[in-house]
Amino acid sequence: METNYIQQIQEAAEWIQQRLQGAEAPQIGLILGSGLGDMADQVDNATRIPYNEIPHFPISTVEGHAGQFVIGTLEGKSVIVMQGRFHYYEGYSMQKVVFPVYVMKQLGVRSLVITNAAGGMNRNYEPGDLMLIADHLNMTGANPLIGPNHPELGVRFPDMSEAYNREYRALAKEIAQDMRSVGTDIRLQEGVYSGITGPSYLPPAELTMLAKLGGDAVGMSTVGEVIAARHGGLKVLGISCITDMAIGEELEPLTHEQVVAVANRTKPMFIELVRQFVRRVAV
Repeated sequence: METNYIQQIQEAAEWIQQRLQGAEAPQIGLILGSGLGDMADQVDNATRIPYNEIPHFPISTVEGHAGQFVIGTLEGKSVIVMQGRFHYYEGYSMQKVVFPVYVMKQLGVRSLVITNAAGGMNRNYEPGDLMLIADHLNMTGANPLIGPNHPELGVRFPDMSEAYNREYRALAKEIAQDMRSVGTDIRLQEGVYSGITGPSYLPPAELTMLAKLGGDAVGMSTVGEVIAARHGGLKVLGISCITDMAIGEELEPLTHEQVVAVANRTKPMFIELVRQFVRRVAV
C-alpha cells in the first residue's frame, strides 16, 4: 500500500463527514453490483454524493453502476450504500478498488453487505437464484494487502477462516424461509464464489476447472473488497444474484446486457431480503 494511503482514506472520510453535517454515522455499508443499484432508492432521508466529488476516489465506468454513495436510513438503521463499485479490470490497482471499504470503516461502518451478479457453475442453480457466499476462491492473482501493512487499518496477516459471517448467513436463510412462508418465490442457495479479473467472460475449459476446484458461481468483483473488510474487522454478508449459467460443458454466448436484465428481474426479491436483513441484524 502507498505510504499516503491512510491520509487519503482519512481525507475522503472527513470530506464525507462534512457533507453529512453531523448526521448519524452509518452503521451498515452496502455495496451494490450490476443491475442491483435500485436498492439505493429505498434509502430514506438520503444524501447522494457522486464519487467524482470525493477526494482521492476512483470513478465507476461500468454500465449498471451509477457511481455514487447514498447515505441515510433503511429499516431504522443508518446506512451508506455504494451505488456502483470499482473493478480490477477497469485498470485500477487492487488497493484503489477497495479504497471505499476503508473509507466506510473510517466513517463508522462495522457490518458490510456485498452483492454482485454472477454466473452459476453449480448445476443445481438457475438464473434468478440468489446465492449466499459461504467462501471464495481468489483467482485474480492479486491481493489488496500486498505491500507495507498499515496497523491503523488492520493486522499484517488477517484471518480468513470466516470471511463471510456465519451468523449473518443464518439470519439471511431464516429471512428467506419467512419470505417463502408468505408466498415469495425466492430460491436462496449457498456456495463458493470464484473471483476472476475479467473483463472477458471465461472459456469453457476455465469454467470447468473452477467448478472442479469447488466454485459454485463466478464473477469479477467482491473478493478484494471482502479481504479488505476482514482486514478492517468488518463483518460481511455476501450475496450473488445468479444471472446466467456458466457451465463449461454447456456454455452459451453471453452479454453484459443479459446479465443486467436478469438482475433487474430478481431485484424485488433481492431488495426484500436485504431490507429484512438490515432491519433484523444486530450491529
